[in-house]
Amino acid sequence: MSTEATPGRDEPTVMHVRCPDRLPQELYRQVLEQLAELSPMVQALPPTAALVELKGALRYHGVDAHRLGEVLRIRTVSRLGVDVRVGIGPSITVAATASARIPKDGGVLTVAAGQVTDWLAPLPVEALHGIGPRQAEALHDYGIHSVGLLAAVPPATVQRLLGGKAGRQAVDRARGIDPRPVVPRALPAAATVRHTFPQQTLDGAEVRAALLDLVVRLGRLLRRRRQGARALTLVLKFAQGASWERTRRLPEASAHDEDLRTAAYQLMDAAGLQRGRLTGIAVKGEDLVDAGRVTQQISLDRAREARLVAEETMDRIRDRFGPDSIGPAAVFRRVS
Repeated sequence: MSTEATPGRDEPTVMHVRCPDRLPQELYRQVLEQLAELSPMVQALPPTAALVELKGALRYHGVDAHRLGEVLRIRTVSRLGVDVRVGIGPSITVAATASARIPKDGGVLTVAAGQVTDWLAPLPVEALHGIGPRQAEALHDYGIHSVGLLAAVPPATVQRLLGGKAGRQAVDRARGIDPRPVVPRALPAAATVRHTFPQQTLDGAEVRAALLDLVVRLGRLLRRRRQGARALTLVLKFAQGASWERTRRLPEASAHDEDLRTAAYQLMDAAGLQRGRLTGIAVKGEDLVDAGRVTQQISLDRAREARLVAEETMDRIRDRFGPDSIGPAAVFRRVS
């Protein structure tokens, strides 16, 4: 597939690259190396996608963005045996939406800045990058089936349907507005937080409090990195050097304390400690993805929405007064 609408040389141009599903990590790394040959501004989006800022690369290579996309495909196929889908546009949303419209056998689709509105308008709302299934369902129930209709609806209406932040973002992106930059980054494969007990412990309450503290620390670390975890691993260290380790996949990538806590408690219950004497505990967030790829689903659970708002507030308090300035009561009772 090759649809060309060449952007001007001087306008910011974003390339979104999608590799085949279940691509081995080593091949994915090699695709990123091919991207780095085109531009130094590469943002990895594991496990199989990436963003590239082409503004400087266009001047350096002396060709248009569409041609660079074709060059990338030729290189990945000939050197790695991997075909890719390349979407190019003036923003992350447009580029990512474009790459998703390309058939699985690969191709390049370029959308110029002046064509964004006309190109987006007829697409179904679920095709707009960042709109999840539940958000699309809520919009459909209101009679909004296309991106063009979403762009025409007053933002306040969409905010009532999807929530404040998600509603504003949906309308802006439907209108082609997305100021997010490409941030060069190779994301860590995992994030780990650990706790060592001062002495061997059988105390269930102390262990649970330590686990909760680790979950809060991990959640804050992921949010500060702007990442979400697709899986959580619990590692228990016992006396005489024995250990126990299990991993649980999350329903969807998340950096929220509530989601991480649920998975951590399920893992702890599965451990069946009984009389095991613990010396340490670790929690790992694994299969990390960039926060921009984490779908912000709407929720009919007002209590959960309130907890997420409280989480943002607590993060601001910790940023200002320190990480131990606020947290779950169980954790503070353990250290008091």
